[in-house]
Order: sequence, then structure tokens, then C-alpha cells
Amino acid sequence: MSAKRVAVVTGAYRGLGLETCRQLADKGYRVVLTARREAEGRKAAAGLAQGGLDVGYQPLDVTDEVSIQGLVEVVKRDFGRLDVLINNAGIFPDPAPGSGAESIFDASLETIRNGLETNTLGALRLCQLLIPLMKGSGRVVNVSSGMGQLSDMNGCCPGYRLSKTALNAVTRIFADELRGSDVKINSVCPGWVRTEMGGAAAPLDVIEGVRGILWAATLPENGPSGGFFRHGEPISW
Repeated sequence: MSAKRVAVVTGAYRGLGLETCRQLADKGYRVVLTARREAEGRKAAAGLAQGGLDVGYQPLDVTDEVSIQGLVEVVKRDFGRLDVLINNAGIFPDPAPGSGAESIFDASLETIRNGLETNTLGALRLCQLLIPLMKGSGRVVNVSSGMGQLSDMNGCCPGYRLSKTALNAVTRIFADELRGSDVKINSVCPGWVRTEMGGAAAPLDVIEGVRGILWAATLPENGPSGGFFRHGEPISW
């Protein structure tokens, strides 16, 4: 069993997930880097490990129950507990904004289902199975988006928007049921970040984008739970 604090990061072979793994490991966590693409995931974890960081790879498809159960069994067997869960895995299922096909009038239900399966239900299932391994004390970060804010909801991209709004509801429901424990769960918008999803025009690099994720992952005992934050500051739902 590991004496170090243990963190699981989903969707972590590149971008925000990879940088989150790097920064958590720099803080002394033992990090399980998970990704659906095995070759890329193994390469990413090996690169961090070669730099002296305590990072290992575990395959994970957040839409596949067998894959999720496999991760849970590895965490139980190798560590006996979990301290941090970062639900970062996500997709942008819609046609690109400006493509002429991004309207909700044109959206297929299959596109919307795909967004919900990965961005919402995958995170929900991981919370169901991994939060009990925190044994009453841990941190959960659901990586969300300003595109899921009801207070600033606009048109286009319904698959992504609906999935992130629903993910925020997942955060609120778990937070309420975890009251009285030291498990804190929050939604975090990293901002518009230069990743494969965010594109080259985004104003933030991944280090800046991860700042709020790390803040929520390492909250003190008196930190918030059930909130929505960007760069460590509360934002409206």
C-alpha cells in the first residue's frame, strides 16, 4: 500500500490532463494517469516517470463499465485508497462553431448522447465507485466549462453544453450527499486553453489552465465543496 497520497486523472495523455498529472506528482502525489489510447497513455506516463515523477499508466475508457471496474480494482489492490479524483476526460462532440452545422436545430440525438456518455455519465460512474475508496477524506474535481453555465447560456454546440451543465448537477448532488465528510467535490472551468480541443487561438497555456484544477484538488479542510470555480474564484452556475 502507498504511503503517498494517491491521485487518479482521467483523459490524461495530453493537454490539461497530462499537465495535471505532472503538477500533482511534483507535489508528492502518486499519480495514476489514465487514458483510452493505450500507446499514447503509456508513453505519456513513461515520460513523466523518466523525469523522476511517481506516475503510472492505467487504461481507462470512461464509457465502458468493464474498463472502469478494472481501474477500481487496480486502485484497491495497489493502494488501498484514493485521495484525489480528477474527472478530466471529455469530448467536444458537436460540429465546430462557425461550421454552419453547430445549431441545436441541426443536432442529432446521437451527438448529444455521445457528449453525455463521456462528459457526464463517465464522471458520475467514477464518482460512484472511487469516492468510497477515499474513506471519508478526499478531493474530486469535475473539469467543466463556462459553456455549461446556465447564467450565460448561448446557442450552438448542444452536445457539449448539455453535458457540462449536467456535470455541474452531478457535482451539486454528490456534494450534498457528502456533507459531514471531508470529501470535497467541485466543478472547475479551466478557461479557454490552448489544447487540441481549445485550439491555437486560446489565450491560456496548459499551465495556466491547470492552476484552478490543482487548487481544487489540494483544498484544505476548510475549503469549499459543491461550487463552480475558475482559477480558484467562484463563478455562477
